[in-house]
Amino acid sequence: MSTNMEWAKQKYNEQYEIWMPWIEDTFLKYFTKDNKASYATKEQLDKSKVTGVEQVDTLQDGVHGLVAGQVGQGGLLQPVGDLVSKEGVNRAERGGKGNDGGYLPSGVPGLSGLTK
Repeated sequence: MSTNMEWAKQKYNEQYEIWMPWIEDTFLKYFTKDNKASYATKEQLDKSKVTGVEQVDTLQDGVHGLVAGQVGQGGLLQPVGDLVSKEGVNRAERGGKGNDGGYLPSGVPGLSGLTK
């Protein structure tokens, strides 16, 4: 019985590792103007509010939104934000593995035998 439970737990974890980053990316794409890089940037910048003065906090919110928006959808640095989201954040969530389950990018010629 324990081997069936262990197998089920392993399969659940494998599927979670594959699908959860995709679900998060899709949610951010359709329901916000963020990718994971801009969302994380905005979240970190929001922690830097120190004044407690409403006008200054509002100004900081605007600057934070502007900075994070540059790596989000439609921003000047969106390709960079998308790359960081896919190859940085998603790989970190998967313990260094890419979408194909390997540690090295599969699209690089000559690395096909080393990707898994």
